[in-house]
Amino acid sequence: MVKHSLLFIAMLGVGACSLAPHYTVPETPVPAQYKNQGAWSLAAPSDQISRDGWWRVYRDPQLDALQQQLLSNNPNLSAALAHYAQAQAFVAQVNSALLPTVKGFGNGQRIRQSDTRPLRSTTTDNVYNSGTLGLQVDYEVDLWGRVRDSVNAGTDEAQASLADLASVRLSLQAQLADSYIRLRGLDQQTRLLEQTTEAFSKAVNLTQGLHDGGIVSGLDVARANAQLSSARSQLKQNTVQRALLEHSIAALTGASASQFSISPSTDALPLAVVPTGVPSTLLQRRPDIAAAERRIAAANARIGVARSAFFPTLTLSAQGGYQSDEFAHLLSAPNLFWAIGPALVTTIFDGGLRQAQVDAAKAATDEAGGKYRAQVLTAFEQVEDNLTIIDGLGSALEDQRAAAEAAQYSENLSLARYKQGAVGYLDVVVAQTASLQAQRSVIDLQTQQLAASVGLVKALGGGWNSTDLAVEATSKKVDPAARIQ
Repeated sequence: MVKHSLLFIAMLGVGACSLAPHYTVPETPVPAQYKNQGAWSLAAPSDQISRDGWWRVYRDPQLDALQQQLLSNNPNLSAALAHYAQAQAFVAQVNSALLPTVKGFGNGQRIRQSDTRPLRSTTTDNVYNSGTLGLQVDYEVDLWGRVRDSVNAGTDEAQASLADLASVRLSLQAQLADSYIRLRGLDQQTRLLEQTTEAFSKAVNLTQGLHDGGIVSGLDVARANAQLSSARSQLKQNTVQRALLEHSIAALTGASASQFSISPSTDALPLAVVPTGVPSTLLQRRPDIAAAERRIAAANARIGVARSAFFPTLTLSAQGGYQSDEFAHLLSAPNLFWAIGPALVTTIFDGGLRQAQVDAAKAATDEAGGKYRAQVLTAFEQVEDNLTIIDGLGSALEDQRAAAEAAQYSENLSLARYKQGAVGYLDVVVAQTASLQAQRSVIDLQTQQLAASVGLVKALGGGWNSTDLAVEATSKKVDPAARIQ
């Protein structure tokens, strides 16, 4: 009898259908190529960003060390990892419904029945023992795919959480790289301002000496001192900005800002060529897009769950064990009992509850689809933005370097002519101001271009690929951090 029941359960499970709509990924406009390519050539299929530490394209050991600290200590990344662990646990919960539930029960009681109990047997003792020991098995036959659709929805959500984890990780890595690049840009600004302060200090001594000799007026000395004070102020402002970036990096790496420091360095970081690939690959390379797509699939599966409520639920149950009024001889053949049979339950009237649940599930699927399309369009926008910045600033940087060289020549010439008495110190001040501004602009443009390259890496999804979600996010425990390099 038991064997026949188990066979019946297996046959029903195999024949279970699904009431979820056929799932298709929403169509989105995908261009054949990016609009702003500039000198950045398309990548071959095998030529993509490194999956193992994309930030190493900047060839900076300090940045690499900081990124490793981020992966180990960042609290936001730890929270995202814990959220993914919750999603895995939920998948394990919904998967459990695919198997029978087995419960054990037992009790031992001393009972005194009421003298006025309805239908009381006159042959039953007023006080007696009751002992029961047994097992109960319940199994919901998934005729309409409710359980399987729930499992599919949970698995899709877990995969979305895995992609969320990758997205959080990439965002934090890009934020760290961006902050580090800007900090190094400030280091170069600091060196320039220190050199400028030293030069302006010499200019003050020059004008003071000429003034003491009665050659120039005090106005030249005042102008020279004003230039020196302005440069010193800019240097102090630069120091404050660097400290704030250092504090930000400390928080990203899970360190206390009070005990964290990065030694200054003026080594130039290279502008790495980031392979963009063709736009269609962006849909597989962005973890946030993958997460949005998986949530559409999960919402679609929940439509099937909601629809299954219109159909009856079939549950197979079996129980058996021993029951007796003698505890000492409880486990004996005469005390054996068992019961087995199906139960069919359906809702006759619910005031429109089930239809409302189906409508809500459909609306949730439409909402997820809209968010997915918006995410795709945003992704293309971000790639185009950063390509435009990199290409445009590259041309601007060439012109700015030429401007800086001309401004430096003008400063040197005006100072030499001032020493000869050919021009007033106002000409020197104008030339100094223009030269300092031009040189600072060169550093600013270099930093912005490097920061845009980080933004491009982030916009392209780093080294991530949606094939990372091919490993099912089920109750099988794996290290998600190892998956999303």
